[in-house]
Amino acid sequence: MRIGLISPYSLSVPGGVQAQVLGLAGALRNLGHQVRVLAPCDGPPPNAGVTPLGASIPTAVNGSVAPIAPDVSAQLRLLRILRDEQFDVLNLHEPMVPGPNMTACLIKSAPLVGTFHAAGHIGPYIWARPAIAWLANRLDKRVAVSQDAIALAEGSLGGSYELLHNGIDVAEFRDAKPWPTEGPTIFFIGRHEPRKGLAVLLEAMSDLPAHVRLWVAGTGPDTNELKREHAGDPRIEWLGRISDAEKAQRIRAASVFCAPSLGGESFGIVLLEGMAAGTPTVASNLPGYRNVARPDKDALLVPPGDAQALAEAILRVLKDSSLAEELTRAGLARAQTFSMESLARQYLRIFNELVDSK
Repeated sequence: MRIGLISPYSLSVPGGVQAQVLGLAGALRNLGHQVRVLAPCDGPPPNAGVTPLGASIPTAVNGSVAPIAPDVSAQLRLLRILRDEQFDVLNLHEPMVPGPNMTACLIKSAPLVGTFHAAGHIGPYIWARPAIAWLANRLDKRVAVSQDAIALAEGSLGGSYELLHNGIDVAEFRDAKPWPTEGPTIFFIGRHEPRKGLAVLLEAMSDLPAHVRLWVAGTGPDTNELKREHAGDPRIEWLGRISDAEKAQRIRAASVFCAPSLGGESFGIVLLEGMAAGTPTVASNLPGYRNVARPDKDALLVPPGDAQALAEAILRVLKDSSLAEELTRAGLARAQTFSMESLARQYLRIFNELVDSK
């Protein structure tokens, strides 16, 4: 089967949707199918299976900045690719984001499967609802990655949705070679913006012992300000953007993987990465994170924005080796239930049903 996967977000910028698209494409190829990923890229494509649609335009949405490609040149590239590739089916991730996905809905050159990731509040779903709802009706099948994503999409666009949780390559994290460490280490990765809660974690560091180190990966609009505020703390190492391989190695080596987000998370894929690496995980108690982590079983979940509670939970893990071992064991078992291969097979079931019904 010839399958096209479209990401509206630049593959040069780390993100949950982008990681899911690339991971799903790889799993589908491993199952014997021809797969192309179509997406904006602000540099060389990440692998040979990607066809770049041009550079992205940073756009504020849902408390973050989305690197999307709504420009005319990107749409023209997409039209040429759809004409040349003759896909049997197209899987549009975040299909209502302006850019290639909307264009694919309008043209509808093949059966369309829309995968909805977002949760929380999406402004255009309210003020542009009639047009977006009409466009969503062009989809032949709607999938959502969490109950929160279903609630947002159903309430805004109507329609029915099949729940297919995100997937993860467990072996990539479980088998990674640990990065060298110097004592107890916390690892954070994410965009440096208020929604991801990095400022809360940095505040929590003041309540942690002097020998506890913090690795901070990623960049964002708050990076420089946060660096200035905490320039006097030698325990904090600012890594910038890192490769997927280094990310897996650092998570594997860390004493605690921390995800202190404040909201807007529809699914806890980052928590799955920590658990798959066998690293005790401490995160905010958000509905999206509870999709994958059962509180006090797979991870310790604390009230979002509470730096003191976050510090206390981290200290519990660092001081109680039995607790750390229990979280590691339960987390790894939980992560294995979300394998990318299993997810790919579920998508193939949907793709085959649509192709057979043509």
